[in-house]
Amino acid sequence: MSADSWKLTLPCTRAEAEAIDIADPWADGVDIDPMPVLMTTEDVVDDAERWHLDAYFDREPDAATIALVRALVPSAGDLAPVVERLTGEDWVTLSQAGLEPVRAGRFVIHTAAYPAEAPAGGRAFRIEASQAFGTGHHETTAGCLDMLDRLASAGGTFANIVDLGTGTGLLAFAARELWRDAAVMATDIDPIAIEVTRENAAINAIPADAVALVVADGVHDAAIAARVPFDLVIANILAGPLIDMAADIASIAVPGATVVLAGLLGTQADAVVSAYEAQGVACVERLARGDWTILQLRAVT
Repeated sequence: MSADSWKLTLPCTRAEAEAIDIADPWADGVDIDPMPVLMTTEDVVDDAERWHLDAYFDREPDAATIALVRALVPSAGDLAPVVERLTGEDWVTLSQAGLEPVRAGRFVIHTAAYPAEAPAGGRAFRIEASQAFGTGHHETTAGCLDMLDRLASAGGTFANIVDLGTGTGLLAFAARELWRDAAVMATDIDPIAIEVTRENAAINAIPADAVALVVADGVHDAAIAARVPFDLVIANILAGPLIDMAADIASIAVPGATVVLAGLLGTQADAVVSAYEAQGVACVERLARGDWTILQLRAVT
């Protein structure tokens, strides 16, 4: 449709953005007709506090509806939302802007609104936006896909893989596609992310037992301990947590293991590399994607 529509915007945190179930954001019994299209966006890179929520409506939202949307992002407090009329805009199309298919290595990542065919010899994954971090549309996730593809193209083989902080599950799915005989585990501190990963596995026809899913804070979990050591560790998180986890990540990697780290700006790469070198994990390659850097390291001790 191309009739006038409305957009309501409120600030939020990354934690709030990731907690919103886009398909069913409110508890049972809450009825909004029509249901708005919700989209969360990062305002400042590498800043977990600077996000915002957009809600798109085909009519002006009333006070009760605004209150329901506000309840999704408590950090906004009493701040007045920005409500604007979008004359002549298709609000569904607008909400999906910028989500065209992304190609990285042999992979293409797409949404239902923008379907795409797999490249020759490659794999297409459908990952919807705004469910959890790691849709493929962020430079760090796309860069990780590139790095994994490069490892496979260079003849790298792995038998035991873990994706720490899996978000949507995309990187674990890609690893499983590249190394079909490997055991693959995906972990996240957020139970919602693990549920999103499970849903995405079903959407992409990945067998339920192909990727082990674990809710875990870092590496300290019995399920992870039962699978160590890993010969490929993937962690697309943020620079600070990656530095804090250097000793833990080194402890679960077999000597000679490959470690792929992302979620760090180019300006933060040296600090991350130094933290891992202190643990006997040496940098092998740096891949730049915009302002972001993806690191390939190798455990040497």
